[in-house]
Amino acid sequence: MRSRHAAFPLFAVLSWGVMFPVLASALTRVDALNLTAARYVLATAVLLALLLAREGLAAFRALGRATEVVLLGVGGFAGFNVLTNLALGHAAPQQIALFAATTPLVTQFVRWVRDGVRPRPALLGMSLVALVGVALVITRGRLDGLGQFGVGGLLMIGAVLAWAIYTHGASRFPEYSPLRYTTLTSVAGMLAMLAASAVADLTGLQHAPAAADLVAVAPQLAYAVIVAGVLAVLSWNTGVRRLGPADAALFMNLVPVTTFLVQTLRGYRPGAVELAGAALTIAALVVANLATRPRKPATTSAPAAVVDHPAVTEPVALLTR
Repeated sequence: MRSRHAAFPLFAVLSWGVMFPVLASALTRVDALNLTAARYVLATAVLLALLLAREGLAAFRALGRATEVVLLGVGGFAGFNVLTNLALGHAAPQQIALFAATTPLVTQFVRWVRDGVRPRPALLGMSLVALVGVALVITRGRLDGLGQFGVGGLLMIGAVLAWAIYTHGASRFPEYSPLRYTTLTSVAGMLAMLAASAVADLTGLQHAPAAADLVAVAPQLAYAVIVAGVLAVLSWNTGVRRLGPADAALFMNLVPVTTFLVQTLRGYRPGAVELAGAALTIAALVVANLATRPRKPATTSAPAAVVDHPAVTEPVALLTR
């Protein structure tokens, strides 16, 4: 059962690993803020249509939690995506993707601060091991290169913190389905992105794209909207609901490894150190998944005790109701 749930965050992180080089190629024609806004206007439209079809108009009510929804949406969608796209203008996709691997650690510390839940030793340890593996993949064993990211790295620190808070927030909305949480937060994030893009255009910080530019990046935009913007985020929030934020966040270690593989398919030839790092990252994920699985209750031949009150079960929120 737990392995089946792991398919949701796995699909999401693989999609995002491909997204970094895809977006980097689009940024040669469209400015970062405009690209982010265009992507999420389209993605949010798809999510709104899905939510209306699946759950009806009642699902658009925030149930007294509008402020949280807006803050999480602005941080998770606008904060992460805008900062990431800006960072791609200052560093290579492989370098930027490396910072995504810090998400498991950051998410655990966010959970510790907000809920008082100390990170489990197995998760914390395997997160560190996986991060070492990712560093080997990206730097080819030259760890001194980690200090040369400059502005791109600073932007990604903010992006990762925003996404960690958003990931943790998903577990605090048990009354929302993953589709509902994704859609309502996406609306808030999309409006913030549009506002930031408009200000940047009006002040000359960037230039509104011409129709020819949008046509030129249509394939990249289609991938970023449908796969990375809708399917991946829905899968991620479903995985967070079923596995918990700390366990789901551990899969973010695969983002830079996936980016590295994409670059390899484009002609890059990896060395032995990089291959060893990829293997170390995957092994750490497997060990962490096995170590944190709930233990099965011991079986006994004794008859079950009879109680005079009904059992209480915890409902499971599904992607569709």
